[in-house]
Amino acid sequence: MSVAVQARTVTDIDGNQVEIPDNPQRIVLGESRMLYTLAMLETGDPVKRIVGWPLDLKRYDSQTWTIFTQKFPQMLKIPVLGGGGPDEMNPEKVLALKPDVVILPSLARYDDADLRLLRMLKAAHIPVVRIDLRVHLLKNTARSVEILGEVFNQTERAKAFTQFYRSHMQVIHDRLAAYQGPKPTVLLQLHLGRRNECCVTAVKGSLGELLTFAGGDNIASKTVGGVFGRLNEEYVIMAQPEFYIATGAGDVNDKDDLKLGPAISPEMVQQSLAQLTAQQNGLRMLKALHNGHTAVIWQNFYLSPWHVAATEFMAKTLYPDLFADIEPEQTLRQLFHDYLPVPYSGTYFGKGKD
Repeated sequence: MSVAVQARTVTDIDGNQVEIPDNPQRIVLGESRMLYTLAMLETGDPVKRIVGWPLDLKRYDSQTWTIFTQKFPQMLKIPVLGGGGPDEMNPEKVLALKPDVVILPSLARYDDADLRLLRMLKAAHIPVVRIDLRVHLLKNTARSVEILGEVFNQTERAKAFTQFYRSHMQVIHDRLAAYQGPKPTVLLQLHLGRRNECCVTAVKGSLGELLTFAGGDNIASKTVGGVFGRLNEEYVIMAQPEFYIATGAGDVNDKDDLKLGPAISPEMVQQSLAQLTAQQNGLRMLKALHNGHTAVIWQNFYLSPWHVAATEFMAKTLYPDLFADIEPEQTLRQLFHDYLPVPYSGTYFGKGKD
């Protein structure tokens, strides 16, 4: 009994001091895509302590879901708390699971459902630890990995990964800090193909933050004040960005979303990119699509520490000479080899054809 009543304090990403059991065994995740991070920290079975989560991983990244469920079929038995993200979680179902701790993501914006869940968890005296792997990535990723390491008693693995992460990001920072030339202008389009019109983008957070860190001059920064925003075709055509970067996570059979991920070959990516960009009038008029200045990135990097490789890829795409010795795919392969229980496969980024 003494083990059960022992507690310790964790400081979450919002600075809250949260008292949790010393060795929590019943953990609810507010996003199943936290598995990207959790699988790096929990050795053996990465979901052995998870007693509930929503199915956002299955909905938005069926490729990774399939790979993990094939190796860890017990994932299929974890109680489902909603089909999407934390805003769809049923508070009554969460309470019924009697979790030792609930881990929730920071979001770009909160709605009534989020606030209701928090109120009910607080009233039931269930500890809530918040992490941020999706909004302010530069500031909060390494710390969020450390917080998860503390919750899951995997502080050494968390420390090893954050050292790997910070050392790679530092190289990008230091080289660009010493660079004196012009910054190339970039259009970052999220979810190419999911919407017919151009262009949903990210600026002050998420992948937009990584683009700026990688030395890109985001053409949306002059008109979008928050994390996410939309650019119209006329603005994009007038701006004629020097580079075009699209994101997607479509699976093998997806016709409406740019295909990228662990089950996608480079040939599928090229075919998908050509087909989807041809369908948007504004994009067809971009010089960057015809002169070899087009690149693609897996959308789910925006809520995974694996984005260290995507940041290298953006930096090398924009500054090929400055980062000639950097190999982003090798970085991602090393991350999989050293920290993840499934092998590296597929295509997570690439360049369009001239």
